[in-house]
Amino acid sequence: MHAVILAAGRGSRLGALTDERPKCLVELDGRSLLDRQLDVLRQAGATEIAAVTGYRADQVAAHVPTAFQAPRWHETNMVVSLTAARDWLSSAACLVAYGDIFYTAATAERLLRTEGDELAVAYDPDWLRLWSLRFEDPLDDAESFRMTPDGRLLEIGRTPHRVEDVQGQYMGLLRFTPRSWAAVEDHLVRLDPPRRDALDMTSLLQALIETGETVRAVARTGEWGEIDSPSDLAVYQGRLAAVGQQHSDLT
Repeated sequence: MHAVILAAGRGSRLGALTDERPKCLVELDGRSLLDRQLDVLRQAGATEIAAVTGYRADQVAAHVPTAFQAPRWHETNMVVSLTAARDWLSSAACLVAYGDIFYTAATAERLLRTEGDELAVAYDPDWLRLWSLRFEDPLDDAESFRMTPDGRLLEIGRTPHRVEDVQGQYMGLLRFTPRSWAAVEDHLVRLDPPRRDALDMTSLLQALIETGETVRAVARTGEWGEIDSPSDLAVYQGRLAAVGQQHSDLT
């Protein structure tokens, strides 16, 4: 099984934290997000790990066994950047992770081992608790996420109007198979260049759903988070400290 970390972007919302390093090398609790992911992916059974690089590419490449350079990272969205790894995506099951997240090996393993050849995404069913810590109004940043009782995704990435209408939040963690990646390539070739360059991941997922592709939703296990701002670091530092204290109390 392969894993690809999307680490091409700078992360300008983190301000001075990414002036001299890419977003994935920002540290949380003394360890970079990238190093955290590498450990988790290996624990989950990923046998080959790569990163898609762009901003400060040499710094990322120094940490990973394989690097795919996204030559137009600064003028396209992440879907086009991900195509730099198409050789891997078209040849084997491949987990794809945003470079600015952390998650558990259990979540990654569940996603990697999802049955069938369908596209699968990890999500947080308890999203409201985390979003309430990160935002004054959780709906300011939340996106729609609706699915069937058996876990088939129906809608993602749109603006929700009520908390009750959101069944979870997408985590920036996906599992592609060669068949599902072929569906992505088929969709991309149908777009004109400006639309293709601007395509974000949730818009791609929604477009695939509308063409009849099945996207499976897999609930996360354990702590996770995405780092979009300096305030996020403070939130997650507190959460990780609380988890560590709970483990200490149990032992």
